[in-house]
Amino acid sequence: MVFAELSLYDIISNATYGALAAVALWGLYCIVVVWTRVNSKRFKNEDQQVAFMDDVEQMLNAGDFEGVTEYCEGDTRAIPQMITLAVNNRELGYKRARQFMLDRFQRDVMSDLEYRLSWVSTVIKSAPMIGLFGTVFGMMGAFQTLATAETVEPSALAGDINVALITTASGLAIAIPLMIIVANINIKIAKMEDLVGSGLGRFFEAFKTGLARTGGA
Repeated sequence: MVFAELSLYDIISNATYGALAAVALWGLYCIVVVWTRVNSKRFKNEDQQVAFMDDVEQMLNAGDFEGVTEYCEGDTRAIPQMITLAVNNRELGYKRARQFMLDRFQRDVMSDLEYRLSWVSTVIKSAPMIGLFGTVFGMMGAFQTLATAETVEPSALAGDINVALITTASGLAIAIPLMIIVANINIKIAKMEDLVGSGLGRFFEAFKTGLARTGGA
């Protein structure tokens, strides 16, 4: 049996490698999810958003709420979804519909992004710690070899030191790129929030005008 031939040291060493691989894959998965979600929730550029808001404003100023709903239908980006939500709840009145829309945006979009990024931050912190564990464990194995053998060949220490060095390097190799990627994603999120904020500013004014035209609160 292969497992019977493995020592406890080998099992723990392999488990350390497995833990590093697991956190790396989980961090990468969360990064992909956040990156994809941010791209799916924002307009590619400000010009596209301006053109979209021009059409929405025109319909809202005319009180054509049904036209706005049809125009935004099937659009998965944040602003069209939020506009649809506010228009469908216009019977609540301007202030309550506005607050309801903003609460849903915070809960459905921003909270999910923050949740995923918190996991990435956990991976960034834990990967070097797992690597440090491998370093300490590898050096313990090396000192154990020195203590239990009268004469020690360099090759006998190579495996222990190899574990120590590889786990440290792996932990840093996981954490450093993820830190750079997270910084880039935070910039994308900030740009998305700026675009959403500017778009909603225009929407709120037109929404208020549309409600006044149709006799809404």
